[in-house]
Amino acid sequence: MGSKYTKRYTEEFKWDAIALVDSSGRTVTAVARELGISSESLRGWYRKAKAVQDEGTPGELSSAEREELKRLRRENREQQTIEIMEKATAFFVKENDR
Repeated sequence: MGSKYTKRYTEEFKWDAIALVDSSGRTVTAVARELGISSESLRGWYRKAKAVQDEGTPGELSSAEREELKRLRRENREQQTIEIMEKATAFFVKENDR
């Protein structure tokens, strides 16, 4: 459970703050100071919003890319498991033939 001092902001407030950063041309820190919120909070919201819009910082994966990476890693693990099972089966068949 969160701290009793933790403020909760609505999604609408977050989106309005992000839009203010985009439209005003001011820094995240300046906008956060004006709104009376933590600059780190606003920076985090801003990064997440840009990642969702596929406009994240260079080197940062978009949501779609992260999902595809998870899927490909899962498929890779499954394929490795199948290959190990095939090798083990071949080994035991060979041992039984002796």
